[in-house]
Amino acid sequence: MSDDGLSRRQYLSTVGGTAVTVSLAGCFGGGGGDGSTEITAGTAPGFPPFEMKQDGELVGFDIDLLEAVIDETDYTLAGWEEYEFKSLIPALTNENIDVVAAGMTINDERDQTIDFTDPYYSSNQAIVVREDGDFAPSSLSDLAGRPIGAQKGTTGETTVQDELISPGNLDESNYNSYGNYVLAVEDLQNGNIDAVVIDEPVAQTFAAQRPVTIAFTYETGENFGFGVRDGDDEFTQALNDGLSTVRDGSTYQDLTNKWFGQQ
Repeated sequence: MSDDGLSRRQYLSTVGGTAVTVSLAGCFGGGGGDGSTEITAGTAPGFPPFEMKQDGELVGFDIDLLEAVIDETDYTLAGWEEYEFKSLIPALTNENIDVVAAGMTINDERDQTIDFTDPYYSSNQAIVVREDGDFAPSSLSDLAGRPIGAQKGTTGETTVQDELISPGNLDESNYNSYGNYVLAVEDLQNGNIDAVVIDEPVAQTFAAQRPVTIAFTYETGENFGFGVRDGDDEFTQALNDGLSTVRDGSTYQDLTNKWFGQQ
């Protein structure tokens, strides 16, 4: 991943929950040039290698995969819109976008608001610390009393809340939430926090590019899926069929090798 790195300044142009890249085709917009229905995708850069900005361009595994999946359907991708992660589900339910591709874990809480496609990737949570630091935790209990960070609305944040704060092992004041993981890792590097809880493949990418390291992995058995509006059954089925086609051919493995290295 050394050639596909994320420039921290390139991502910082993403502001709040406002879409940075504006597309005109949200909510199943007009037909494409071939008569197909246009859809708009939403994502949250700052989550390498799934989605990030590189030389001002939106790139990543999720970007390539969704585009490949849509190519196998009767829909046409009109464009991408960029949000903070926590704003993606509201953007979807408000019909500003039609599908979310953002390393989003399928869970019961989200499933009450939106639907998901079949899973396309599995992950656990990793605890990242400074490479040259003296803090070397080996379990969640070792994080007690330490300033910890995670991205707002993610399962990393859920892990901190459910496994540390709720049982009383970490004071709420010791938890720092961030709009994206780039800012969290920068705070870690600068010594403002001692650890970041983040999805394992994303942690591996940061560790390859920055002076941080994975202290240990906390197994959560998460599955990522593309988010779709509740009730958009025809579109969901089309994406599932497209995903199956991509998996059955060489495209999925090619993209996995491209963004994660040989598996």
